[in-house]
Amino acid sequence: MLGLLLRILPFWVREPLLIVVGAVFGVRIAYLAVHDEEPVAAGIALVFLVFTAVRVRTVVRALRARRKPEPVDGGGGGDSAGGGDGAGGEDRTDRADGRDGVAASAAHRPEPQAAPAAPVAPAVPEKEPNAWGQAVAAVAVFAAIGFALWFGPRILPSEDAAPANGVSCPDLEEEPPSAYRDTPGAVTGDVLCRALNRPELAGLLGTPGETATAASGDNGTAPLTDGKVAQPEAEVTFDTYTVNVSATYNDLTIAQYVKLLETGGQRDHQPLSVLGRPAVFSSDHTMRISIDLANGASGGPVEQGPLARTLTVALDREDRGGSYDITVWSESGGLPEDGVLLGIAEEVLPAVEGPAG
Repeated sequence: MLGLLLRILPFWVREPLLIVVGAVFGVRIAYLAVHDEEPVAAGIALVFLVFTAVRVRTVVRALRARRKPEPVDGGGGGDSAGGGDGAGGEDRTDRADGRDGVAASAAHRPEPQAAPAAPVAPAVPEKEPNAWGQAVAAVAVFAAIGFALWFGPRILPSEDAAPANGVSCPDLEEEPPSAYRDTPGAVTGDVLCRALNRPELAGLLGTPGETATAASGDNGTAPLTDGKVAQPEAEVTFDTYTVNVSATYNDLTIAQYVKLLETGGQRDHQPLSVLGRPAVFSSDHTMRISIDLANGASGGPVEQGPLARTLTVALDREDRGGSYDITVWSESGGLPEDGVLLGIAEEVLPAVEGPAG
């Protein structure tokens, strides 16, 4: 197919095309050969560059040939005319007496008038295509193709490229529980993970130099609800902090949750408004479970983990029930400022809900 296309294209389009493609591929492969120290790639690049040089020489020779006009040979017409005059003169002498009598009788006859000749339109010279225009147009078109080939992987990352955060969210192939189908607007762990695992998350945490080491999502249900309340969650881990985002689709409002915190003796809570919705800060310790793989994966005692800071935000402005929880903790026990959780909520929650949220 490519060979047929190259045979159909005119010279002043085909040759600039070959020059541009050969130059782009040659320079690109040479760059990769130097960067990766690959001698085989260097040989391939040399072949492309030599091929390009040959095509350039062909175009230069064609341009020089077009500039030199071909000589026109017009000297043969005079000799034939002269020869004709000599032969005709001798013939006219031999038959002069005969023509005198014929001319005398023809003098009394009226001469017929010749029909007027039809005007002949001047021939319009056929305009040849501009070689320079074709060459420039071809170079411009295929230079754009070369630009796309060169910079395409940098501008448009491929599907196999590593995400900017260092890790990608796993695909949850299993179907969510029936609680998700029975809850209008319920999101899944995939949605939460993609919204949380964003390139700027490390900067929001105050550690812009870090990259995520793990990312996960889960289509779970709330405990003690017999699987009837959807509770998806996602988690992204860095060297310094771990961030967890979950959504609970129950009837518990933020006002009721604040009363539960006060009833349980929670003093470190702070009601506020986030994205125009009721919200509250709270603190609690995480749980640490030890699993001994050497003894048949037996579970150890549940221990108290490091302190975690949680921002709970209502699902809607009317606080009709349900909430998002954004939790941050670290193995060292240190916690970021509350403004960090606010920044994460303002970036992640709109991405979870989309324009309708």
